[in-house]
Amino acid sequence: MTTATVQRSNLTGAAFALAAVMCFSLNDVGIKFLSDDYALHQVVFIRAMIGIIAFVTCVMPFTGGTSLLRTRRPVVHLIRGLCVVSANMCLFLGLAALPIADAVAVFFVSPLVITVFSVIFLYETVGPRRWAAVAVGFVGVLVIVKPGTAAFQLASLLPIAAAFLYATLHMLTRKIGGTETAPTMAFYIQLTFVVASLAIGLGLGDGRFAGMGHPSLEFLFRAWVVPDPGDYPIFVMLGISAMLGGLCISQAYRLSEAAFAAPFEYVAMPMAIMWGVTVFGTWPDQSAWIGIALIIGSGLYLLWRESVKDETLATDAPTYRR
Repeated sequence: MTTATVQRSNLTGAAFALAAVMCFSLNDVGIKFLSDDYALHQVVFIRAMIGIIAFVTCVMPFTGGTSLLRTRRPVVHLIRGLCVVSANMCLFLGLAALPIADAVAVFFVSPLVITVFSVIFLYETVGPRRWAAVAVGFVGVLVIVKPGTAAFQLASLLPIAAAFLYATLHMLTRKIGGTETAPTMAFYIQLTFVVASLAIGLGLGDGRFAGMGHPSLEFLFRAWVVPDPGDYPIFVMLGISAMLGGLCISQAYRLSEAAFAAPFEYVAMPMAIMWGVTVFGTWPDQSAWIGIALIIGSGLYLLWRESVKDETLATDAPTYRR
């Protein structure tokens, strides 16, 4: 694989990562908007059903038809699906209790974790300066979460858990990217969402555990209800954007080095601040701004180091396919 080929692949993957971020940001604001009226598993179930319908009608006919459902790695698809379902559940439960900018900022430990995991599991090379940037990013997360202080909320641990699950998802994506297409991976994730959310709904959807008062617990244990017709457009937006986001992010990590694609996901941070201000009327406090700056700064530095590093991609490229 030539240097030019690897560079083109990285840039294409980055473009898909940016598109995915736009879709996932819309999902975050939609989920938070609905979190006061519906159960999380009901929202996820409806979203996944709409996503599958959109996939079958708009994507499948142009990407191989039913042949894309054939897979050589069913167990890995199941593990990936469970990782992304668990990651989404943790993040969305955090969104119910935290300002959207704070929750997304804490979740953005995930690109840092992806960088670490890319070394451990994918044998990619990360130099000392990028390790320093990862450390700065983790400090930013601590500034926002405020462990050991009165301002600390247990709910802030939920986006952190989501981040580690999300990083695991993308390591698996890189592992099977050589044999599985992005549409195949996206379909099986949506299918896992349907099965998992329906199973949780059957167990908790009667609302018998509701009434605990905490926003995250209410979101988890609230009973299923008939959706308000006024919320239909939001559900449709959630389904379509989740489907497209899953398709784009799978393609991003198939084509690009994990450590290269991950920093592009930081675009979601200014979007989260925008949604917080314009939709929910929340503005990050001083410590949150400091943490956000550290996290974004570390991500941008990681990206800059990728563009100026002296080692040739052609020499390193074969190791990324192990």
